[in-house]
Amino acid sequence: MTETGPDHHSHDGERWKHDGVRVIKGDQLDANTAQTPGMFRQAAINHARVGAQKIWAGTVTIQPDAKTGVHHHGALESVIYVVRGRARMRWGDRLEYVAEAGPGDFIFVPPYVPHQEINADPGAPLECVLVRSDNEAVVVNLTDVAPVEQPETVYWIDPIHKAPG
Repeated sequence: MTETGPDHHSHDGERWKHDGVRVIKGDQLDANTAQTPGMFRQAAINHARVGAQKIWAGTVTIQPDAKTGVHHHGALESVIYVVRGRARMRWGDRLEYVAEAGPGDFIFVPPYVPHQEINADPGAPLECVLVRSDNEAVVVNLTDVAPVEQPETVYWIDPIHKAPG
C-alpha cells in the first residue's frame, strides 16, 4: 500500500538527503565555541554546523578536582546531563548554594543564574552533555564574584521528592 495525499513527499525524496537527519561523530566536535576557564566545551549541534535554529548542544569536560570560572548564559536555559564523574554545582550571586549530580543525572540551569561547575572527583574527569535553548553558545564570564565560604546544600524537594532523611 502506498501513501498518497498532501503529506506524501515521494516526488521530492531527495529533499531530505541533505536537509534531514545529521549525525555528528563524537570525534568531530568543534572546540571553536565560547569557553570558560576550567572547562573545555565542544559544539556538536549549532547553527553554523547543522543549521539548528532553536538549540545548541555539545560536550563539556572538567579535569579532576578542577572548578570553572563563574558564568551565566544570558537568556538561555541550559540542561547538563552527567555522563561520567561527579558534578558539584554552585550558584547564586555569591555561589551561596550547592548541589551534586552523578552519572545519569540531569541539571537544569535557568537564564541569568550565576553558576560554577566543579569536578567533585579527584581521580577522574567530569564528562557531560550540554544542551541550550538557542543556536548560539552565549557565555558571560563573571570575574567579580566573591564566593561564600560554606554554601548551603539545596535538595530538590517537591510533593514527590522529599528532603533526604
